[in-house]
Amino acid sequence: MIFDMETLEAQNRYKILTATVTPRPIAWITTLSAGGVVNAAPFSFFNVMGHEPPTVAIGLLAGTGRFKDTAANILDTGEFVVNLVAERNAEAMNITCIDAPPEIDELELAGLTAAPSQAVRPPRIAESPVSFECRVLSSLVTGPRQTAVIGRVVRAHLDDAIILDKERCHIDTEALHLIARMHGSGWYARSRDLFQIDRPTWAAWQDTSGKTKPA
Repeated sequence: MIFDMETLEAQNRYKILTATVTPRPIAWITTLSAGGVVNAAPFSFFNVMGHEPPTVAIGLLAGTGRFKDTAANILDTGEFVVNLVAERNAEAMNITCIDAPPEIDELELAGLTAAPSQAVRPPRIAESPVSFECRVLSSLVTGPRQTAVIGRVVRAHLDDAIILDKERCHIDTEALHLIARMHGSGWYARSRDLFQIDRPTWAAWQDTSGKTKPA
């Protein structure tokens, strides 16, 4: 079946995208308003975009006609922290989804600890195993109620417990036990059931397929 994404109603386009593009990593973002109020909220339209420079991309949506406080703070101040969500943080992360008024500190509401950042003003979440301090590199308005933000990662905080080799930057990814966003309302996935496939090379492909290598 083919869906015309140009003529579908917005809510149906959202359903198709979020039900199929899964699992999606979660950016548990902390920001600081101009008035000094800390805000936190999870965003699943998120991923890493590159490493030279290290960049992440976030899709900010204005679901009720205005941006959430966290999204507004990103656009106003140009700074934010992406905290990753371990399974043990799921319930606290869910509390920060609450539609609280702008003056409410979601970290305090969820019983979380605001830890100081090094290069940006917004704090990071101490309970998160990984936090990326970011500055806005660019933003692009992609629709009347959505903006894509590219952030440059200026500091990375990693829990000592997941470091395998500091000098070689080897990380115990499985030990993170990160969760990801799935379809519908309130569905998430664990990252415990893994499998590995080696990337093929052309030389090995020719050897195993019995084809003659070119002269």
